[in-house]
Amino acid sequence: MPIKKSAQKALRQTHKRTAKNQLVKESVKNAVKELTQKITAKDKSAAVKLVPKIYKALDKAAKINVINKNTAARIKSRLQKAVNKLT
Repeated sequence: MPIKKSAQKALRQTHKRTAKNQLVKESVKNAVKELTQKITAKDKSAAVKLVPKIYKALDKAAKINVINKNTAARIKSRLQKAVNKLT
């Protein structure tokens, strides 16, 4: 346990930020998982509707540095490729 007041505050801030970042990561992960399920089920119309939602979630996560911007770009690219392959 931190003893100094500033260290106690820093610990509280860290806990708060960690919790917020975990929520953002979970939402991105769940959205990607949902789209992946639509792709494996060959449901193109539902997959196309989900793409903007996932792009938005990834961009927001990258903007606040929860994930790296290049990671977000790579995920978006791979998902879009998979959606485009559906006939």
